[in-house]
Amino acid sequence: MKKNKEKRPNIGKYLKKYRFWIFLYTFIYVIASVGDVFFTILLAQSVEKITFGQFRQAMITVAIVIGINIVQRICWYLCNVIYNKKANLIMAELNLDLARQAFKLNSKTYNDHDTGTFVQRIVDDPARIVDSLATVIDVIMEMATTIVMFIYIAVLNIYVSIALVGIVLISFIIEYNRVRIRRRNRSVVRKKYDMVHSLTTEIVRSEKDIKSLGLEGKLSEVSKERYEDSRMSRYILDKTDVNYSSVRNAIIGLGTLLTLVLGIYLMDLGVLTLATYMIIYSNRGSVWNLVRNVGQLTNLFVDIRVSHDRMFSLYDENEFVTEKFGDANLDSVIGKIEFKNVSYTFREFEFVRKRKQKRGGKEGKIDYSIPPEKKLVSENQIFKNLSFTITPNTTVAFVGKSGSGKSTILNLMSKMYVADSGEVLIDGVNINTLSKETLRGVISLVNQFPYIFDMTIKENLLLAKGDATDEEIVDALKRAYLYDFVQELPNSIETNVGESGIKLSGGQKQRLAIARALLRNSSIIIFDESTSSLDNFAQEAVKKSIDDLKGKSTIVIVAHRLSTIRNVDKIFFLDAGEIVDEGTFEELFERNDKFKAMFLAENI
Repeated sequence: MKKNKEKRPNIGKYLKKYRFWIFLYTFIYVIASVGDVFFTILLAQSVEKITFGQFRQAMITVAIVIGINIVQRICWYLCNVIYNKKANLIMAELNLDLARQAFKLNSKTYNDHDTGTFVQRIVDDPARIVDSLATVIDVIMEMATTIVMFIYIAVLNIYVSIALVGIVLISFIIEYNRVRIRRRNRSVVRKKYDMVHSLTTEIVRSEKDIKSLGLEGKLSEVSKERYEDSRMSRYILDKTDVNYSSVRNAIIGLGTLLTLVLGIYLMDLGVLTLATYMIIYSNRGSVWNLVRNVGQLTNLFVDIRVSHDRMFSLYDENEFVTEKFGDANLDSVIGKIEFKNVSYTFREFEFVRKRKQKRGGKEGKIDYSIPPEKKLVSENQIFKNLSFTITPNTTVAFVGKSGSGKSTILNLMSKMYVADSGEVLIDGVNINTLSKETLRGVISLVNQFPYIFDMTIKENLLLAKGDATDEEIVDALKRAYLYDFVQELPNSIETNVGESGIKLSGGQKQRLAIARALLRNSSIIIFDESTSSLDNFAQEAVKKSIDDLKGKSTIVIVAHRLSTIRNVDKIFFLDAGEIVDEGTFEELFERNDKFKAMFLAENI
């Protein structure tokens, strides 16, 4: 069996492709930033020339300043054009690759994580990291400009330079502590935001259930708790920033004013020119900008690191387990299914990140360089040495109480779950050795709540078979007993059904999902409680669709309503993870008291 091992990528892989444009962006940005230095110096010199009555020279200097400003504007425009074009391409490539990686993850991985975990990593983190990288260049250029001005001032007057350096050092100490605490709090904020995002998504998608069950009050309380928890984590983050920033800014503000006083004193002594004082005055906010930029740069690197680790953790096989396939292909499949001594235990895990150890055994900040540790939370054995055989082109059903293992059998059969031991065979071949194309090609699965995409009816069907003809589409709709309904729609098969098929009823969604499965012409079709949530009329239509498939494919049904499976060829009756009986509906009804009791209870 192929291991599907793939080297974990990093952001450098995506930036390398656009290295010319990144270099060009940076080069143009440097030109614009250098202009700021000359802009300040020349303006100060023009003021000094005016002071000494050198108006012609002052006008020439101002003209040069205007020219520099025009060049800067052109540079900024070019930088924006390059960023808008290339940054969006990088983000799109990241989104696509991360989405493709998400497609590779097994169903158990999705069960172990909430929706927000995937949405944030695939959509938000790429945008955040690309924007942050661009901002890093901006901040570094601004810092470089400030440092050059500091050096220039130091050359002009060492005393003022020493005063500025002193202010910067004190401010840096405060800023270092702010960033250190922020780094710890930032990770907490992101985790809380993921939880809020997941809850909000669920509320939007389950709007009808919330209203029909009167859950507004309860979910409002849950939402309030989640939102408040997220708000508090953000408040703590912002409060720390405000406290440290206020002290830092007060020191910078007072120090800057004292530096200006020192400048006036030095002018009075005749050791400082008016032009130099103007440069100092014009750059009086540079200390604050430099410290702020250092803090911002650190924040950006923290955000980049967190986003980078979150994005590419999708490639971490320990936390995000992918599906594994073999390389065997079957030219033709007749649809025989066998379970041989299959055992499966459902395990629930949590993922905990380690913290760095400080002296004295104290825990420090979270170490994102180490993958999270996978800890077992609970386990429940579903099957132990389960065996059965399904004859090709027959229709069988699995019935039993909730929790007896019915849906788990279907998940193992379609390799959504992987057996701990034993073999699941299709036509005598272990499904673990089959290629993805073969396995997914021979099995179609219709879930209890099939997902219908926000597309037209035709587009939803073409997802199953991209080259399907109109005749094939019509035939699938007719066999799914959906054709008459579609014909009555204003735009027929070109009608958009809305997100999650919201414009369709439950029965119509099921029949569209069945049409999608029929279009694939799979040898094995699995129905997972496909009628349990439908009314009697919709149930009957779906039942007809399934009955018409008899003898044409191997049909496997998990049924909640026993009345819907009276015509199947064989029923497997499950109890506590074991097949305790099997036979036709009439045979089980006659000899199995538990089965008979379930049917009678359903039809009282």
